[in-house]
Amino acid sequence: MATSSIGGLASGLDTATIISQLMSLEAAPQAKLKSRLVSEQSQLSAYQQLNARLATLGGTSGSLATSSLTTGTWASLKTISSNAAVTVSAGTSATPGSFSVAVGQTALNHQLAFTDAHAKSDVVTGSGTNVVLKRDGQADVSITTAGGTLDQVAAAINAADRGLRATLVKVGNTDGTDRFRLLVESTTTGAATGFELTAGDGSPLLGGATVRSGRDASISIGGITATSPTNTFTDITPGVTITLGATATGTSDVVISRDAAARSAAVKALVTDLNGLLDAIGTATAHNSDATKAGVLSGDSTLRGVASALAQTVYPADGTSLAAYGVQVDRYGRFTFDEAKFAAAYSADPDAVSAAITGTTGFAARVEKVAKTASDKYDGLVTSAVNGKNAAIGRLKDSITAWDDRLALRRTSLERQYTALETALSQLQSQSTWLAGQLSALSSSSQ
Repeated sequence: MATSSIGGLASGLDTATIISQLMSLEAAPQAKLKSRLVSEQSQLSAYQQLNARLATLGGTSGSLATSSLTTGTWASLKTISSNAAVTVSAGTSATPGSFSVAVGQTALNHQLAFTDAHAKSDVVTGSGTNVVLKRDGQADVSITTAGGTLDQVAAAINAADRGLRATLVKVGNTDGTDRFRLLVESTTTGAATGFELTAGDGSPLLGGATVRSGRDASISIGGITATSPTNTFTDITPGVTITLGATATGTSDVVISRDAAARSAAVKALVTDLNGLLDAIGTATAHNSDATKAGVLSGDSTLRGVASALAQTVYPADGTSLAAYGVQVDRYGRFTFDEAKFAAAYSADPDAVSAAITGTTGFAARVEKVAKTASDKYDGLVTSAVNGKNAAIGRLKDSITAWDDRLALRRTSLERQYTALETALSQLQSQSTWLAGQLSALSSSSQ
């Protein structure tokens, strides 16, 4: 509870300043707690950031560890086609190999180019206003037009959503009026896309049409012919898709191989992540006799232990190293990656390289184990440090709050003491004045 004080009315003292100075001395222990709180919060932030990076490293290394020839990064295959009009892609179920593809023909859609040219406003549907769509094996479909004009016929065909696309092609001008021919084609390719269009009464529409029949695409592999209603051949061999360009002809030599570049990039990325984390740990734990230059977690043994364990992952359980595959730790404790050495090793023995990097005992799995041991959300080493800092910060905040209450009581006590002092001095001064008056009166009466 706040109290009021009489600021030196009797004593002439600046009691407000005196009380403030005394409170500064009283608050010194709390100031130390606040300074320590700032330090603890900085350390907590550093722990949390490093823990998050360890968790991320655990995830990325785990993905690489579980990668295989059929799943994940390690499953990627590289495809090469000697013919630019023949593209090849390979999925995870494909197997390395090579073969030659001979292009028979590309796929086409069915097309009708009608003979007669008319103005857009000319009625072209004969005695009615409908046109009839005919397809083998299907019921005839009557397409209604508003008035049977050429423009309305094209619009009705497009609006009917029957797998057709109608276009008016300008072919000239007669007596100042533009003349158009009607082109109708299927929206998909393949031999099964054939159709006819007649007037509603069954008569030929627009004088009949020149027909370009739809056809399937075909290719030959090793003398075996395959067809597709489109220019794409999906799973032509397991996991392999071949796509023909619209003008594809000739042959293409196709090679499907394990993508050494993708595997090298995956290992390089892991090494980069490791070095980034090791640098961050080194900065945070750096020791310096000048405290202002030391790391925020200077000398932290837990983090240094994690850094040491990460460096040891370069050594398999059999006591060898990954140097033959281009991965080493230099004298500064940082990882290095020699892409040329990795490529040479992979070319010589891809299975050995795969075993050294992936799988339950590979390099990536060892990194994953260290990272997850440190960052596990329940009992990770760094997680425990984070939890410890949180608990310490909570206790410090409680202590600071308790000091707030203690200092408030102390200020109230000082204000009361100085108020009592001023009151007592004021009373003494009043008594002194009265006595002086009495003595003066006695002196006057005796004369």
